[in-house]
Amino acid sequence: MENNPNPNWERQALEHLLLENLKETRKARRWRAVLRVLTLVVIIGAILVVFDFHLPGRGMAGEKHTAMVTLEGEISSSSMANALDVNSSLLSAFENEHSAGVVLRINSPGGSPVQAGMINDEIHRLRKLYPNKPFYVVVEDICASGGYYVAVAGDQILVDKASLVGSIGVIMEGFGFTGLMDKLGVTRRMITSGSNKGMLDPFSKEDPKQVEMVKTMIDEIHQQFIAVVKEGRGARLKDVPDLFSGRIWNGEQAVKIGLADGYGTVESVARDIFKAPDILDYTMKENFAERVAKRFGAEAGAAAGKALVKAPDLK
Repeated sequence: MENNPNPNWERQALEHLLLENLKETRKARRWRAVLRVLTLVVIIGAILVVFDFHLPGRGMAGEKHTAMVTLEGEISSSSMANALDVNSSLLSAFENEHSAGVVLRINSPGGSPVQAGMINDEIHRLRKLYPNKPFYVVVEDICASGGYYVAVAGDQILVDKASLVGSIGVIMEGFGFTGLMDKLGVTRRMITSGSNKGMLDPFSKEDPKQVEMVKTMIDEIHQQFIAVVKEGRGARLKDVPDLFSGRIWNGEQAVKIGLADGYGTVESVARDIFKAPDILDYTMKENFAERVAKRFGAEAGAAAGKALVKAPDLK
């Protein structure tokens, strides 16, 4: 029987196997650590995308720029065009010492007179705090009623020739179902304490006294609207008979009668007037989570209520 030239070969083989196993274990640990870090990065990225922690004025805040805030869609407390968000954006835009001026880009048919009035008041306050910072309004497709209520707080209102401007009036609308109920044999049962508590109930017949009360109320709101427009536009307004009738005008007509000052865009104001062509958007934006919540019925009840009887709107 031949002698084994390496009597320790079994031990060496075992050591080699253990060493290789140790290397594989270390390699697996390193990969697990890398995967954990990558997973954490992906999760953080997903959270940032979904919830979009939007801070107005991110980007070029430390460089000279034109600050832009957008007012788009119906003005109401439940939309992105609400006073709280718009005013917060305007405050950030005015406060930044590197913003050469502020542009409010409006594309709104109007909405709540309360929300529009709050935005108008905040603009006046900020203009007094920062008197050397110009504030321009640029109209895109439409700036009507409540949108125009906000616009008149600007130094200048610039439009496109085809923009729709004006509609200085107030509307309160709803539906009446009494005729349909009579045909179906349905009777309305409503008990109130207070003679006007059921005013404008869509399932009851109109009361002429209550209709007159509502008419008086919206007439007063209309006069408030007219006063704000006259204060904001001053001598620039021309004496036009139906100026405050609720009529809407195109951009070219608006310039002629003093509802607007001229033509321009956000880019032209930044480039030619403020001399700060870099534009930084300060607008508060709705994140993905908020959009999903709204889509799945967060506002369904409010929408159903509005369909029956709406509060006065500047439309």
